[in-house]
Amino acid sequence: MKRAELAFIPAPGIGHLVSTIEFAKRLLDREDRFSITVLIMNAAFAPTNHSLVQSIAASHTRVRFIHLPQVDPPPKELLFKSVEKFITEFIENYRSHIKETIINRVLSASLPLAGLVVDLFCSSMIDVAHELGVPSYVFFTGNAAFFGFMLYLPIRHDQVGIEFRETDPESAIPSYVNPVPPGALPSLALNKEGGYISMVNHGRKYKEADGIIINTFSELESQAVSSFLIDGIPPVYTVGPMIDHKGKTPAGDNQANHEEIMKWLDDQPPSSVVFLCFGSFGSFGEPQLKETALGLERSGHRFLWSVRLVSRDYELAKPTDAHNLEEILPLGFLERNRGIGRICGWTPQVEVLAHKAIGGFVSHCGWNSILESLWHGVPIATWPLYAEQQTNAFQMVRDLGLAVELKMDYRLGSGMLVMAEEIEKAVRCLMESDSEVRKRVKEMSEKSREAVIEGGSSYASLGRLIEAIMANNTESARK
Repeated sequence: MKRAELAFIPAPGIGHLVSTIEFAKRLLDREDRFSITVLIMNAAFAPTNHSLVQSIAASHTRVRFIHLPQVDPPPKELLFKSVEKFITEFIENYRSHIKETIINRVLSASLPLAGLVVDLFCSSMIDVAHELGVPSYVFFTGNAAFFGFMLYLPIRHDQVGIEFRETDPESAIPSYVNPVPPGALPSLALNKEGGYISMVNHGRKYKEADGIIINTFSELESQAVSSFLIDGIPPVYTVGPMIDHKGKTPAGDNQANHEEIMKWLDDQPPSSVVFLCFGSFGSFGEPQLKETALGLERSGHRFLWSVRLVSRDYELAKPTDAHNLEEILPLGFLERNRGIGRICGWTPQVEVLAHKAIGGFVSHCGWNSILESLWHGVPIATWPLYAEQQTNAFQMVRDLGLAVELKMDYRLGSGMLVMAEEIEKAVRCLMESDSEVRKRVKEMSEKSREAVIEGGSSYASLGRLIEAIMANNTESARK
């Protein structure tokens, strides 16, 4: 039986790394002819999550990790002007290391190299695959609709030549059911500091890949998947939802917090708690925290609220847990809501969403979070912050009817304040027990689980991908 090696090149960042590793695990569980090497880039200003890497390495002997040398990041000022351009340039600085590592430590192994699987921000590595004479596959950690937006960017740019503007009319993008208003576009589309043009170039490059792998399932995004069935777009393989059901193993104080949170949830009635959590980089200033507290209190619902403050350590740029809530939140809020609500910092999101007490999720609409909530049948109220989260919120509310609109056009750093009345209204709507959104989410939950088992759409799509990789590998070997 012919065996082959795949080299995975994820972007630095926990969300990208987790999704990539989940896909690698699923591929190996399905196909024992593969071995996988993951090339790990160090994040620019924060350490790579070595504990995650080590736990995977210990449990999956056919996954090995190679840590690449540190490279100099672009000037830090660029990070605050355009995250997308910063990441793109930072990854480009790794290109020679990646090529040398593949030649010296991957190609030299006994197994033939069947291809490179590159992150959506690593499209320049498609050229490395060309130089090495092997196929390339883009692993797109966002959703299919946003991949369609990325394909739309270079087409639009060739027509108009400039960034989107807030005064533009709605955009008819083939991967979305409804025209997308400028307020629901990701910030990168409006960025004049290099973010927009960086993503235009990524969108062009994707068409040179041998296949596109997306963490979604066709029943969820049928409009987007159908829009890819035209000439010039590589084969698209929908292989999701890929979810890390175990989550990150807590340590230290987080272990104690984890146990307290789960015990508190155990004591709550089924579907009675609204969960607020905004991802690894989600944080708010004190005025917004006050409004959120008032909105939650007025809603009358039980709540579990992950509160993070903007970090003063811009070197790491990650939020910090709040320790002086009495000084930040409205006077008497903590006392009045003792037993009704619980405020925490770090939260075991996957485990919380799986708990029977959770009835709704106020979320930043990161794609991993959306997939997790759908899997567990928990409806979302949308509160996007950055990246492509605005378009995710738009799609969930307007195109799919799977979420309640709290906000769709909120952006971190915009100065926008979401008022208590808006939060109260959205939470009340979210927690309605017999709402149409809740019914639709329950139905999609069942479809998400069916998609990944034998006979399901994603199971079949993964099979086609495996066949394509092995066929391309055979073709490469003949050359």
